[in-house]
Amino acid sequence: MKDYFIGNKEYFPGIGKIAYEGAGTDNPLAFRFYDPDKKIGNKTMREHLRFSIAYWHSFCAGGNDPFGADTHHFPWAVKADPMEAAKDKVDAAFEFITKIDAPFYCFHDRDLAPEGKSIAESEKNLMELAGMAKERQEATGVKLLWGTANLFNHPRFMNGAATNPNFDVIPFAAAQVKAAIDATILLGGGGYVFWGGREGYMSLLNTDMKREKEHLLRFLTAARDYGRKAGFKGTFMIEPKPMEPTKHQYDYDAETVAAFIKTNGLEKDFAINIENNHATLAGHTFWHDLQVAADNGLLGSVDANQGDYQNGWDTDQFPSNVYETARAMMVILENGGFTYGGLNFDAKRRRNSTDPADLFYAHIGGMDAFALGLEIAYNINTKSELPKRKSTRYASFDSGKGAEFEAGKLSLEELRNIALDAREPETISGNQELLENILNRYMFVR
Repeated sequence: MKDYFIGNKEYFPGIGKIAYEGAGTDNPLAFRFYDPDKKIGNKTMREHLRFSIAYWHSFCAGGNDPFGADTHHFPWAVKADPMEAAKDKVDAAFEFITKIDAPFYCFHDRDLAPEGKSIAESEKNLMELAGMAKERQEATGVKLLWGTANLFNHPRFMNGAATNPNFDVIPFAAAQVKAAIDATILLGGGGYVFWGGREGYMSLLNTDMKREKEHLLRFLTAARDYGRKAGFKGTFMIEPKPMEPTKHQYDYDAETVAAFIKTNGLEKDFAINIENNHATLAGHTFWHDLQVAADNGLLGSVDANQGDYQNGWDTDQFPSNVYETARAMMVILENGGFTYGGLNFDAKRRRNSTDPADLFYAHIGGMDAFALGLEIAYNINTKSELPKRKSTRYASFDSGKGAEFEAGKLSLEELRNIALDAREPETISGNQELLENILNRYMFVR
Protein backbone atom coordinates (compact mmCIF):
# COMPACT_ATOMS: atom_id res chain seq x y z
CA MET A 1 0.00 0.00 0.00
CA LYS A 2 1.19 3.51 -0.78
CA ASP A 3 1.66 6.20 1.84
CA TYR A 4 -1.41 7.83 3.33
CA PHE A 5 -3.83 9.79 1.16
CA ILE A 6 -4.61 13.51 1.51
CA GLY A 7 -7.24 15.09 -0.71
CA ASN A 8 -7.94 18.79 -0.99
CA LYS A 9 -7.97 19.10 2.80
CA GLU A 10 -6.42 17.16 5.68
CA TYR A 11 -9.17 16.03 8.04
CA PHE A 12 -6.93 14.46 10.70
CA PRO A 13 -4.05 16.94 10.94
CA GLY A 14 -1.18 16.12 13.23
CA ILE A 15 -1.70 12.38 12.86
CA GLY A 16 0.55 10.51 10.45
CA LYS A 17 0.56 6.92 9.30
CA ILE A 18 0.21 4.53 12.25
CA ALA A 19 3.25 2.28 12.53
CA TYR A 20 4.17 -0.81 14.51
CA GLU A 21 6.46 0.14 17.41
CA GLY A 22 6.28 -2.97 19.56
CA ALA A 23 4.89 -3.88 22.97
CA GLY A 24 7.17 -1.49 24.84
CA THR A 25 6.04 1.70 23.15
CA ASP A 26 4.32 4.47 25.09
CA ASN A 27 2.99 6.05 21.89
CA PRO A 28 -0.83 5.78 21.87
CA LEU A 29 -0.79 6.32 18.09
CA ALA A 30 1.24 3.21 17.36
CA PHE A 31 0.60 -0.52 17.11
CA ARG A 32 2.01 -2.62 19.92
CA PHE A 33 1.11 -6.06 18.60
CA TYR A 34 -0.12 -5.65 15.02
CA ASP A 35 2.98 -5.92 12.84
CA PRO A 36 1.49 -6.20 9.33
CA ASP A 37 4.58 -7.81 7.81
CA LYS A 38 5.21 -10.35 10.59
CA LYS A 39 4.82 -13.93 9.40
CA ILE A 40 2.48 -16.18 11.36
CA GLY A 41 2.80 -19.55 9.71
CA ASN A 42 2.94 -19.04 5.96
CA LYS A 43 1.11 -15.69 5.85
CA THR A 44 1.70 -12.21 7.21
CA MET A 45 -0.55 -10.65 9.82
CA ARG A 46 -1.94 -8.38 7.10
CA GLU A 47 -2.85 -11.40 4.98
CA HIS A 48 -4.38 -13.33 7.88
CA LEU A 49 -6.45 -10.53 9.39
CA ARG A 50 -7.55 -8.53 6.33
CA PHE A 51 -8.74 -5.56 8.39
CA SER A 52 -11.57 -3.44 7.01
CA ILE A 53 -12.95 -0.05 8.10
CA ALA A 54 -16.73 0.33 8.37
CA TYR A 55 -17.69 3.46 6.47
CA TRP A 56 -20.93 3.95 8.41
CA HIS A 57 -19.70 3.95 12.01
CA SER A 58 -16.39 5.68 11.35
CA PHE A 59 -17.50 8.51 9.06
CA CYS A 60 -21.29 8.78 9.42
CA ALA A 61 -22.34 7.88 12.97
CA GLY A 62 -22.61 11.03 15.06
CA GLY A 63 -22.72 9.43 18.50
CA ASN A 64 -26.44 9.98 19.03
CA ASP A 65 -28.58 7.57 21.03
CA PRO A 66 -32.30 7.36 21.97
CA PHE A 67 -31.66 9.86 24.78
CA GLY A 68 -29.48 12.47 23.11
CA ALA A 69 -28.33 14.23 19.95
CA ASP A 70 -25.04 13.88 18.07
CA THR A 71 -21.81 14.44 19.98
CA HIS A 72 -19.44 13.73 17.07
CA HIS A 73 -19.25 16.61 14.61
CA PHE A 74 -17.42 15.84 11.39
CA PRO A 75 -15.50 18.49 9.43
CA TRP A 76 -16.38 16.61 6.24
CA ALA A 77 -20.12 17.02 6.86
CA VAL A 78 -20.39 20.80 6.99
CA LYS A 79 -21.34 21.62 3.39
CA ALA A 80 -25.03 22.28 2.76
CA ASP A 81 -25.06 20.37 -0.52
CA PRO A 82 -25.32 16.65 0.44
CA MET A 83 -23.35 15.55 -2.63
CA GLU A 84 -20.48 17.93 -1.89
CA ALA A 85 -20.43 16.77 1.73
CA ALA A 86 -20.38 13.15 0.53
CA LYS A 87 -17.38 13.89 -1.69
CA ASP A 88 -15.53 15.41 1.26
CA LYS A 89 -16.40 12.30 3.26
CA VAL A 90 -14.74 10.08 0.63
CA ASP A 91 -11.51 12.04 1.01
CA ALA A 92 -11.73 11.92 4.81
CA ALA A 93 -12.37 8.18 4.70
CA PHE A 94 -9.41 7.38 2.49
CA GLU A 95 -7.19 9.64 4.57
CA PHE A 96 -8.15 7.72 7.70
CA ILE A 97 -8.03 4.25 6.07
CA THR A 98 -4.54 4.83 4.71
CA LYS A 99 -3.26 6.44 7.92
CA ILE A 100 -4.47 3.48 9.98
CA ASP A 101 -2.99 1.21 7.29
CA ALA A 102 -6.06 -0.95 6.72
CA PRO A 103 -6.24 -2.75 3.38
CA PHE A 104 -10.05 -2.76 3.05
CA TYR A 105 -13.26 -0.87 3.76
CA CYS A 106 -17.02 -1.64 3.65
CA PHE A 107 -20.03 0.59 3.00
CA HIS A 108 -23.81 0.83 2.77
CA ASP A 109 -25.12 2.64 -0.29
CA ARG A 110 -26.52 5.52 1.76
CA ASP A 111 -23.22 5.92 3.65
CA LEU A 112 -21.41 6.60 0.42
CA ALA A 113 -24.01 8.75 -1.34
CA PRO A 114 -27.19 10.57 -0.30
CA GLU A 115 -30.60 9.41 -1.43
CA GLY A 116 -32.00 11.53 -4.28
CA LYS A 117 -35.50 12.75 -5.01
CA SER A 118 -36.11 9.78 -7.33
CA ILE A 119 -34.75 6.30 -7.95
CA ALA A 120 -32.82 7.58 -10.96
CA GLU A 121 -31.25 10.42 -8.98
CA SER A 122 -30.30 8.06 -6.14
CA GLU A 123 -28.63 5.72 -8.62
CA LYS A 124 -26.79 8.61 -10.26
CA ASN A 125 -25.57 9.86 -6.87
CA LEU A 126 -24.31 6.43 -5.86
CA MET A 127 -22.45 5.72 -9.08
CA GLU A 128 -20.86 9.19 -9.07
CA LEU A 129 -19.53 8.68 -5.54
CA ALA A 130 -18.53 5.09 -6.34
CA GLY A 131 -16.54 6.43 -9.28
CA MET A 132 -14.78 8.83 -6.94
CA ALA A 133 -14.08 6.01 -4.47
CA LYS A 134 -12.67 3.92 -7.32
CA GLU A 135 -10.21 6.69 -8.14
CA ARG A 136 -9.15 6.79 -4.49
CA GLN A 137 -8.77 3.00 -4.43
CA GLU A 138 -6.51 3.13 -7.48
CA ALA A 139 -4.45 5.92 -5.94
CA THR A 140 -3.96 4.19 -2.57
CA GLY A 141 -4.22 0.43 -3.07
CA VAL A 142 -7.15 0.20 -0.62
CA LYS A 143 -9.82 -2.29 -1.73
CA LEU A 144 -13.51 -2.83 -1.08
CA LEU A 145 -14.15 -5.88 1.11
CA TRP A 146 -17.90 -5.86 0.54
CA GLY A 147 -20.84 -3.57 -0.15
CA THR A 148 -24.44 -3.55 1.01
CA ALA A 149 -27.66 -1.53 0.89
CA ASN A 150 -29.33 0.26 3.81
CA LEU A 151 -32.86 -1.16 3.75
CA PHE A 152 -33.80 -0.20 7.30
CA ASN A 153 -33.45 3.58 7.89
CA HIS A 154 -36.05 5.04 5.54
CA PRO A 155 -39.65 5.15 6.86
CA ARG A 156 -40.81 3.12 3.85
CA PHE A 157 -38.98 0.15 5.38
CA MET A 158 -40.60 0.39 8.81
CA ASN A 159 -42.28 -3.00 8.23
CA GLY A 160 -39.34 -4.54 6.42
CA ALA A 161 -37.94 -4.47 2.90
CA ALA A 162 -38.03 -7.88 1.18
CA THR A 163 -40.52 -9.11 3.83
CA ASN A 164 -42.76 -6.04 3.83
CA PRO A 165 -46.48 -6.94 3.79
CA ASN A 166 -47.02 -4.21 1.18
CA PHE A 167 -45.69 -5.21 -2.26
CA ASP A 168 -45.30 -1.53 -3.22
CA VAL A 169 -42.23 -1.34 -0.94
CA ILE A 170 -40.40 -4.27 -2.53
CA PRO A 171 -39.56 -2.58 -5.87
CA PHE A 172 -37.91 0.29 -3.93
CA ALA A 173 -35.82 -2.23 -2.02
CA ALA A 174 -34.91 -3.99 -5.26
CA ALA A 175 -33.81 -0.72 -6.86
CA GLN A 176 -31.48 -0.02 -3.95
CA VAL A 177 -29.99 -3.51 -3.97
CA LYS A 178 -29.46 -3.44 -7.74
CA ALA A 179 -27.60 -0.13 -7.50
CA ALA A 180 -25.56 -1.30 -4.50
CA ILE A 181 -24.55 -4.47 -6.38
CA ASP A 182 -23.59 -2.31 -9.38
CA ALA A 183 -21.42 -0.13 -7.13
CA THR A 184 -19.86 -3.20 -5.51
CA ILE A 185 -18.97 -4.60 -8.94
CA LEU A 186 -17.48 -1.26 -10.02
CA LEU A 187 -15.33 -1.16 -6.88
CA GLY A 188 -14.20 -4.79 -7.11
CA GLY A 189 -15.79 -5.94 -3.85
CA GLY A 190 -15.22 -9.57 -2.94
CA GLY A 191 -18.59 -9.86 -1.22
CA TYR A 192 -22.08 -8.43 -0.94
CA VAL A 193 -23.89 -8.57 2.42
CA PHE A 194 -27.59 -8.71 3.29
CA TRP A 195 -28.40 -7.59 6.81
CA GLY A 196 -32.13 -7.85 7.41
CA GLY A 197 -32.44 -5.00 9.87
CA ARG A 198 -36.22 -5.04 9.69
CA GLU A 199 -36.77 -8.44 8.02
CA GLY A 200 -38.80 -9.84 10.89
CA TYR A 201 -41.86 -9.02 12.93
CA MET A 202 -42.99 -6.93 15.87
CA SER A 203 -46.20 -8.91 16.49
CA LEU A 204 -47.55 -12.24 15.25
CA LEU A 205 -51.05 -10.76 15.42
CA ASN A 206 -50.45 -9.15 12.02
CA THR A 207 -47.65 -11.30 10.59
CA ASP A 208 -47.72 -14.26 8.18
CA MET A 209 -44.22 -15.59 8.88
CA LYS A 210 -44.36 -18.35 6.27
CA ARG A 211 -45.29 -15.94 3.51
CA GLU A 212 -42.73 -13.31 4.54
CA LYS A 213 -39.89 -15.84 4.58
CA GLU A 214 -40.94 -17.08 1.15
CA HIS A 215 -40.79 -13.48 -0.08
CA LEU A 216 -37.31 -13.11 1.44
CA LEU A 217 -36.14 -16.15 -0.52
CA ARG A 218 -37.65 -14.76 -3.74
CA PHE A 219 -35.88 -11.45 -3.18
CA LEU A 220 -32.48 -12.97 -2.37
CA THR A 221 -32.55 -15.29 -5.39
CA ALA A 222 -33.55 -12.38 -7.64
CA ALA A 223 -30.62 -10.35 -6.27
CA ARG A 224 -28.28 -13.32 -6.77
CA ASP A 225 -29.49 -13.81 -10.33
CA TYR A 226 -29.03 -10.14 -11.17
CA GLY A 227 -25.57 -10.03 -9.61
CA ARG A 228 -24.36 -13.00 -11.62
CA LYS A 229 -25.85 -11.61 -14.82
CA ALA A 230 -24.17 -8.24 -14.14
CA GLY A 231 -20.76 -9.88 -13.64
CA PHE A 232 -20.48 -10.10 -9.85
CA LYS A 233 -18.15 -13.02 -9.15
CA GLY A 234 -17.96 -12.59 -5.38
CA THR A 235 -19.94 -14.19 -2.57
CA PHE A 236 -23.30 -13.04 -1.25
CA MET A 237 -23.51 -13.16 2.54
CA ILE A 238 -26.29 -13.03 5.11
CA GLU A 239 -25.54 -11.48 8.50
CA PRO A 240 -27.42 -13.01 11.46
CA LYS A 241 -29.03 -10.95 14.22
CA PRO A 242 -31.79 -12.12 16.56
CA MET A 243 -33.70 -8.91 17.21
CA GLU A 244 -33.34 -5.12 17.32
CA PRO A 245 -34.88 -3.20 15.71
CA THR A 246 -37.55 -5.91 15.23
CA LYS A 247 -38.76 -8.16 18.03
CA HIS A 248 -37.69 -11.21 16.02
CA GLN A 249 -35.58 -11.31 12.86
CA TYR A 250 -35.68 -14.14 10.36
CA ASP A 251 -31.85 -14.32 10.28
CA TYR A 252 -31.79 -15.03 14.04
CA ASP A 253 -28.35 -16.69 14.37
CA ALA A 254 -25.75 -18.63 12.40
CA GLU A 255 -27.66 -21.91 12.77
CA THR A 256 -30.86 -20.32 11.44
CA VAL A 257 -29.08 -18.73 8.49
CA ALA A 258 -27.15 -21.91 7.66
CA ALA A 259 -30.42 -23.86 7.63
CA PHE A 260 -32.06 -21.24 5.40
CA ILE A 261 -29.14 -21.28 2.94
CA LYS A 262 -28.89 -25.07 2.74
CA THR A 263 -32.61 -25.79 2.74
CA ASN A 264 -33.02 -23.50 -0.26
CA GLY A 265 -29.95 -24.66 -2.17
CA LEU A 266 -28.14 -21.31 -1.93
CA GLU A 267 -24.78 -22.60 -0.65
CA LYS A 268 -22.98 -22.16 -3.98
CA ASP A 269 -23.60 -18.42 -3.88
CA PHE A 270 -24.22 -17.50 -0.23
CA ALA A 271 -22.20 -17.62 2.99
CA ILE A 272 -22.52 -16.06 6.45
CA ASN A 273 -21.11 -12.79 7.79
CA ILE A 274 -20.77 -13.27 11.57
CA GLU A 275 -20.89 -10.34 13.99
CA ASN A 276 -19.75 -10.83 17.59
CA ASN A 277 -22.34 -8.55 19.21
CA HIS A 278 -25.16 -10.17 17.23
CA ALA A 279 -24.09 -13.62 18.42
CA THR A 280 -24.17 -12.53 22.06
CA LEU A 281 -27.61 -10.95 21.60
CA ALA A 282 -28.79 -14.37 20.40
CA GLY A 283 -27.54 -15.90 23.66
CA HIS A 284 -24.47 -17.44 22.03
CA THR A 285 -20.78 -16.64 22.05
CA PHE A 286 -18.85 -15.20 19.13
CA TRP A 287 -16.91 -18.49 19.12
CA HIS A 288 -20.15 -20.51 18.84
CA ASP A 289 -21.56 -18.72 15.80
CA LEU A 290 -18.19 -18.77 14.02
CA GLN A 291 -17.95 -22.52 14.66
CA VAL A 292 -21.48 -23.10 13.38
CA ALA A 293 -20.73 -21.19 10.18
CA ALA A 294 -17.41 -23.01 9.71
CA ASP A 295 -18.94 -26.45 10.39
CA ASN A 296 -21.47 -25.76 7.64
CA GLY A 297 -18.80 -24.60 5.17
CA LEU A 298 -20.37 -21.13 5.20
CA LEU A 299 -17.93 -18.90 7.10
CA GLY A 300 -17.50 -15.92 4.80
CA SER A 301 -16.51 -12.81 6.74
CA VAL A 302 -16.59 -11.27 10.23
CA ASP A 303 -17.85 -8.02 11.68
CA ALA A 304 -15.27 -7.47 14.42
CA ASN A 305 -16.76 -5.83 17.49
CA GLN A 306 -18.00 -6.78 20.94
CA GLY A 307 -20.99 -6.06 23.14
CA ASP A 308 -21.43 -5.14 26.76
CA TYR A 309 -22.77 -8.11 28.70
CA GLN A 310 -24.66 -5.78 31.04
CA ASN A 311 -26.51 -4.07 28.19
CA GLY A 312 -29.25 -5.84 26.29
CA TRP A 313 -28.69 -4.11 22.99
CA ASP A 314 -26.19 -3.91 20.16
CA THR A 315 -23.51 -1.60 21.60
CA ASP A 316 -21.02 -2.15 18.73
CA GLN A 317 -17.91 -1.58 20.82
CA PHE A 318 -14.40 -1.97 19.46
CA PRO A 319 -12.94 -5.40 20.28
CA SER A 320 -10.63 -5.47 23.28
CA ASN A 321 -11.32 -8.91 24.79
CA VAL A 322 -8.32 -11.01 23.75
CA TYR A 323 -10.01 -14.23 24.92
CA GLU A 324 -12.68 -13.56 22.28
CA THR A 325 -10.24 -12.61 19.53
CA ALA A 326 -8.07 -15.68 20.23
CA ARG A 327 -11.02 -18.06 20.17
CA ALA A 328 -12.31 -16.41 16.99
CA MET A 329 -8.96 -16.78 15.26
CA MET A 330 -8.73 -20.44 16.37
CA VAL A 331 -11.86 -21.13 14.31
CA ILE A 332 -10.83 -18.94 11.38
CA LEU A 333 -7.38 -20.57 11.16
CA GLU A 334 -8.85 -24.08 11.45
CA ASN A 335 -11.19 -23.11 8.61
CA GLY A 336 -8.26 -22.25 6.35
CA GLY A 337 -8.37 -18.48 6.90
CA PHE A 338 -10.15 -15.83 4.90
CA THR A 339 -10.34 -15.76 1.11
CA TYR A 340 -12.77 -13.01 0.10
CA GLY A 341 -13.73 -12.07 3.69
CA GLY A 342 -11.92 -10.31 6.51
CA LEU A 343 -12.27 -8.57 9.86
CA ASN A 344 -14.50 -5.54 9.38
CA PHE A 345 -14.64 -3.13 12.32
CA ASP A 346 -18.41 -2.74 12.54
CA ALA A 347 -17.79 -0.75 15.70
CA LYS A 348 -18.20 2.82 16.84
CA ARG A 349 -16.50 5.16 19.24
CA ARG A 350 -18.34 5.66 22.47
CA ARG A 351 -20.67 8.65 22.57
CA ASN A 352 -18.33 10.55 24.89
CA SER A 353 -15.18 9.83 22.82
CA THR A 354 -15.29 13.06 20.88
CA ASP A 355 -11.67 13.77 19.90
CA PRO A 356 -10.67 12.97 16.28
CA ALA A 357 -7.79 10.92 17.69
CA ASP A 358 -10.29 8.66 19.46
CA LEU A 359 -11.16 7.12 16.09
CA PHE A 360 -7.52 6.10 15.75
CA TYR A 361 -7.20 4.86 19.34
CA ALA A 362 -10.29 2.69 18.84
CA HIS A 363 -9.03 1.03 15.67
CA ILE A 364 -5.48 0.64 16.99
CA GLY A 365 -6.85 -1.18 20.04
CA GLY A 366 -9.05 -3.44 17.93
CA MET A 367 -6.24 -4.27 15.50
CA ASP A 368 -3.83 -5.00 18.35
CA ALA A 369 -6.43 -7.21 20.08
CA PHE A 370 -6.86 -9.33 16.95
CA ALA A 371 -3.12 -9.44 16.31
CA LEU A 372 -2.65 -10.86 19.81
CA GLY A 373 -5.53 -13.25 19.21
CA LEU A 374 -3.98 -14.41 15.94
CA GLU A 375 -0.63 -15.28 17.52
CA ILE A 376 -2.24 -17.02 20.48
CA ALA A 377 -4.62 -18.97 18.23
CA TYR A 378 -1.83 -20.06 15.91
CA ASN A 379 0.23 -21.35 18.85
CA ILE A 380 -2.78 -23.16 20.34
CA ASN A 381 -3.69 -24.78 17.03
CA THR A 382 -0.14 -25.83 16.13
CA LYS A 383 1.72 -26.31 19.41
CA SER A 384 -0.73 -27.05 22.22
CA GLU A 385 -2.34 -30.35 23.12
CA LEU A 386 -5.86 -28.91 22.85
CA PRO A 387 -6.60 -30.07 19.27
CA LYS A 388 -5.32 -33.58 20.03
CA ARG A 389 -7.32 -33.78 23.25
CA LYS A 390 -10.48 -32.81 21.38
CA SER A 391 -9.98 -35.46 18.69
CA THR A 392 -9.01 -38.10 21.27
CA ARG A 393 -12.32 -37.54 23.04
CA TYR A 394 -14.07 -38.93 19.93
CA ALA A 395 -11.58 -41.75 19.27
CA SER A 396 -14.24 -44.44 19.85
CA PHE A 397 -15.83 -43.36 16.56
CA ASP A 398 -12.60 -43.76 14.56
CA SER A 399 -12.74 -47.54 14.26
CA GLY A 400 -14.89 -50.58 14.97
CA LYS A 401 -18.59 -50.19 15.72
CA GLY A 402 -18.23 -46.45 16.31
CA ALA A 403 -16.95 -45.96 12.77
CA GLU A 404 -19.78 -48.14 11.44
CA PHE A 405 -22.31 -45.97 13.30
CA GLU A 406 -20.84 -42.76 11.82
CA ALA A 407 -21.01 -44.34 8.35
CA GLY A 408 -24.71 -45.12 8.84
CA LYS A 409 -24.17 -48.88 8.81
CA LEU A 410 -25.85 -49.69 12.13
CA SER A 411 -29.61 -49.90 12.59
CA LEU A 412 -31.37 -49.16 15.86
CA GLU A 413 -31.86 -52.91 16.40
CA GLU A 414 -28.14 -53.56 15.83
CA LEU A 415 -27.21 -50.83 18.29
CA ARG A 416 -29.57 -52.41 20.83
CA ASN A 417 -27.96 -55.80 20.32
CA ILE A 418 -24.51 -54.32 20.96
CA ALA A 419 -25.82 -53.00 24.27
CA LEU A 420 -27.08 -56.47 25.27
CA ASP A 421 -23.57 -57.85 25.59
CA ALA A 422 -21.80 -54.63 26.64
CA ARG A 423 -20.71 -53.55 30.07
CA GLU A 424 -21.81 -50.20 31.51
CA PRO A 425 -19.86 -47.45 29.67
CA GLU A 426 -16.80 -46.12 31.42
CA THR A 427 -17.07 -42.68 33.00
CA ILE A 428 -14.60 -40.58 31.04
CA SER A 429 -13.70 -37.09 32.25
CA GLY A 430 -14.04 -34.13 29.95
CA ASN A 431 -11.12 -32.47 31.80
CA GLN A 432 -12.71 -29.06 31.26
CA GLU A 433 -10.73 -27.29 33.98
CA LEU A 434 -7.47 -28.74 32.65
CA LEU A 435 -8.31 -27.51 29.14
CA GLU A 436 -9.07 -24.04 30.50
CA ASN A 437 -5.69 -24.07 32.25
CA ILE A 438 -3.97 -25.04 29.01
CA LEU A 439 -5.77 -22.21 27.22
CA ASN A 440 -4.59 -19.73 29.85
CA ARG A 441 -1.03 -21.00 29.52
CA TYR A 442 -1.08 -20.00 25.86
CA MET A 443 -3.00 -16.80 26.51
CA PHE A 444 -0.46 -15.37 28.93
CA VAL A 445 2.90 -16.99 28.12
CA ARG A 446 4.24 -15.78 24.78
